[in-house]
Amino acid sequence: QVHLVESGGGSVQPGGSLSLSCAATGPTSNLCMGWFRQTPGKAREGVASIYARDSTTYYSSSVKGRFTISLDDAKKTLYLQMNSLKPEDTAMYYCAVDLGSRYCATMTERFFDYWGQGTQVTVSS
Repeated sequence: QVHLVESGGGSVQPGGSLSLSCAATGPTSNLCMGWFRQTPGKAREGVASIYARDSTTYYSSSVKGRFTISLDDAKKTLYLQMNSLKPEDTAMYYCAVDLGSRYCATMTERFFDYWGQGTQVTVSS
């Protein structure tokens, strides 16, 4: 079993940066870990994901070039560095784990097995 706790959310002005962290307990080797986000009334969407085994990363088109996902396997901590933030990045951000690592590229939400409680990111002037 994997337990996930996110931190690092907050409020920032457009163009600013934030860094999110997700501390994991339990095994993280050979997993896929990802960041998702959700706004009220909308479905949760995949933002970025990473294979723990070889650090291959995937990004949604809306964040590619602005966000960077990384994993410190020794610390069992997942990160999301968010730069050039836009108001449309405002959402609750969740980290999640896909035990089978089969849906990393597609970031298919329903196949991710464990989820954190979420951390709010607000981008506003």
